[in-house]
Amino acid sequence: MLLEKYSIGVGDRFGYQGAAQLRALQLAEQQGVKVVPVWNKSNREHSIIGTNPEDTRREADTAVKATGWKEPYHVDADHIGINNVDKFIPYCDFFTLDVADFIGKTAATSELAAFEQSSAKFKGKLHIPHAGREFIVTDEVIRTIGTKYLYAVKEASKTYQHIKKNKADDAFIIEVSMDETDAPQTPVELFFILSAIAQEGIPLQTIAPKFSGKFLKGIDYVGDVRAFAQEFEEDILVISHAVSMFHLHKNLKLSVHSGSDKFSLYPMMHHAINKHKAGLHLKTAGTTWLEELIGLAAAGGDGLIIAKDVYTQAYARIDELCKPYASVVEIDHSKLPAPSQVAQWTSDQFVSALRHDQSNPSFNIHLRQMLHVAFKVASEMGARYTSALKTFEDSVGTAVTGNIFKRHIKPLFIG
Repeated sequence: MLLEKYSIGVGDRFGYQGAAQLRALQLAEQQGVKVVPVWNKSNREHSIIGTNPEDTRREADTAVKATGWKEPYHVDADHIGINNVDKFIPYCDFFTLDVADFIGKTAATSELAAFEQSSAKFKGKLHIPHAGREFIVTDEVIRTIGTKYLYAVKEASKTYQHIKKNKADDAFIIEVSMDETDAPQTPVELFFILSAIAQEGIPLQTIAPKFSGKFLKGIDYVGDVRAFAQEFEEDILVISHAVSMFHLHKNLKLSVHSGSDKFSLYPMMHHAINKHKAGLHLKTAGTTWLEELIGLAAAGGDGLIIAKDVYTQAYARIDELCKPYASVVEIDHSKLPAPSQVAQWTSDQFVSALRHDQSNPSFNIHLRQMLHVAFKVASEMGARYTSALKTFEDSVGTAVTGNIFKRHIKPLFIG
């Protein structure tokens, strides 16, 4: 199975926005750019909401039928490992193997020795075509990379082999994710990680490295955009070189796990993928849930009341809700409006505070981050919330479609 050049992870917490999401991709298609959807939902999100991978597959299939989508589409077992992959295997054709927890664990001595021996031919100056600089590789560099990453690659291999054994006809896509860790991977580290992946025979089509800067939930990139631009372009070049050197899948591309809405990075990412004719997978899952809240609030009436109730409960439970996402949210509690204040807001005031529009002085990045991780509150509302999504389908769908197309697809893939 081949992943197309451009793809986007369109996570949908509650499984009601598949058609609205596909309409955004149809708008892109009308402008001559094919971006295929990958519905991604992690084991953590399934457990919080009480859904399962079969629900995600059903949503995708239903949306495709309803909209007449003719292009490929995929369902991602997002951030899985050997301990939780089994329930995803029957329903998914894309598997994000998350090995971040294994980075830094030491592989067996014999495995490290074999890695160092196979890597020795790259000692000296490592030339990555078009990178504009050379990288120095020593015995110590190779040993350090092996010690830090080889065990993680072995874990990815273990999970891949398990999927292969239990998934009929090998019709699936593999991504390896190393982004949820403390330190970014350097271009040299990425090169040798790909070497180790090739030696394990993992046919990955996307890899999600950790970049410098902060990829916080629901808000723009925090960091040096120029430094990111250099890392991003060098990673593209490393992948291209590694494909040739290690006979990796010719379709191999970068995957960027954005945490949603890294708008300041899109122009340079667009420039780089066009310059090098590279593919890209963007994962921006949480955006749809926030657009549901925006659509409900914009509709007024009961929709606005529900949005306010979600805020009130999230405010009271902020520590609980943020705990699973502690490394990717930075919320100043003093910048959150009191629920009593929010209770008096109009639709426009709620939408202005939540919608990611940095030109709007009412936009509140702390409120947005808190609500980004507050979908558990909505899930506990049960039919009250999901019925509202149906009642205010037009308002919610307009918000979802417009956001994905105008704010993500257009600046990143169309320009």
